[in-house]
Amino acid sequence: MENEKMKYERNKTRKKRVFKSKNILRTVSFLHFFILSLLNCAAQSFTDYFEDRTLRIDYTFSGDTARQDIYVDELSAIPHWYGKRQRLAEVPLKGNGQIIVRDVRSDSIIYRHPFSTLFQEWLATDEAKQTRKSFENVFLVPYPKRPVAITVELYDYHGRINATMTHAVDPRDILIRHIGEHDVTPYVTLHSSSLLPQQGGAGGRSPIHIAFVAEGYQSSEFLTYLEDCRKAVRALFSHEPFKSMQDRFNIIAVLSSSAESGVSIPRQGIWKRTALNSQFDTFYTERYLTTMHLKKLHDVLAGTPYEHIIILTNTTTYGGGGIYNSYNLASAHGPQYEPVVVHEFGHSFGGLGDEYPYGDSDPMYFSDTEPWEPNLTTQHDFHGKWENLIREGKAGLIEGGGYLSHGVWRGQDDCRMRTNEYPVFCPVCQQALTRLIQFYTD
Repeated sequence: MENEKMKYERNKTRKKRVFKSKNILRTVSFLHFFILSLLNCAAQSFTDYFEDRTLRIDYTFSGDTARQDIYVDELSAIPHWYGKRQRLAEVPLKGNGQIIVRDVRSDSIIYRHPFSTLFQEWLATDEAKQTRKSFENVFLVPYPKRPVAITVELYDYHGRINATMTHAVDPRDILIRHIGEHDVTPYVTLHSSSLLPQQGGAGGRSPIHIAFVAEGYQSSEFLTYLEDCRKAVRALFSHEPFKSMQDRFNIIAVLSSSAESGVSIPRQGIWKRTALNSQFDTFYTERYLTTMHLKKLHDVLAGTPYEHIIILTNTTTYGGGGIYNSYNLASAHGPQYEPVVVHEFGHSFGGLGDEYPYGDSDPMYFSDTEPWEPNLTTQHDFHGKWENLIREGKAGLIEGGGYLSHGVWRGQDDCRMRTNEYPVFCPVCQQALTRLIQFYTD
């Protein structure tokens, strides 16, 4: 029978081995993380892969509920790049689709960008069950230094790929047209960021660029348009987190003139000749105001410093629309203009979902799929959303949202994303917007 001293020495040796093994594992894990971090940082180096230019890619999305197809339309080169320069291969939200740029030589993903489209919304309509249609779509990526493979993916309401297409792009291709170098649409700077621009280099932090675009304003009405823009800026910066983070934004107003004042209202038989051919009654929904002409929109913007787009329409009719990483469109003289333009920016910039019920028909959210929108949950995979705010007593799980009365939950009773009357974004939306702004600017 071994004595107490022998037991003590044996246990001491065992503990040393265990402690040493744990330290080795910790060291290995740390080195693994450190090496991956270094590799990731190297992969994220903007100047390794890209020039300070923009590659604009025009696509056609077409099909019906049974089948969707993607086609390349045209490629253009534009001076300067105004998007993100860090975390290039990361996305803050999944979106309803993504564009993915892969370096051919290294076979590594060097840029990703999420989006949503009118085409995908249309697929949920009755018309899409019996008619095949095509939609214009335009995406901007940093201009590659060498050949790349670009993939476009579209997702269904369960987050599954339902259409994809990959094509090769050689940056030296002589058929890539050059735009935005001459005859740039005039613009006025409304707000300047304190962050240093990164044109031509990788240092500093990139601001977020917002461009207002005039729709249905004749040139004689530009003073009215500029005041409408300033109202929208004041409204945006009266809301947190934009108010406390406004130094991270550059905002311009593009002076795009229309032949006629106003916008088209099909249900009233009114058709206007405007810069972007925008219209109410999108998908036969009375107040849904959009433009299908994305190529015209980006032609107007070519050569200006833009990334996120707010289209102001010269009309008193109530309406608007916001599509994630595409554009936000609002009626500048309609009822509740200021809260509407902020609400729609919550969609187009923040990827926030609507928090109100709307008939419970044609659902977009299902119990087996967690919404990618950061302010909605089906509780299928709630991790990483607003559990922290629930623990802090600042939010909860309130049933109703995403146009449904049941099966989708929001964080508070009311919010800017639920009603125009509520004066602020709720804590859930504020947190989501803060995280997004930090993703692009920190």
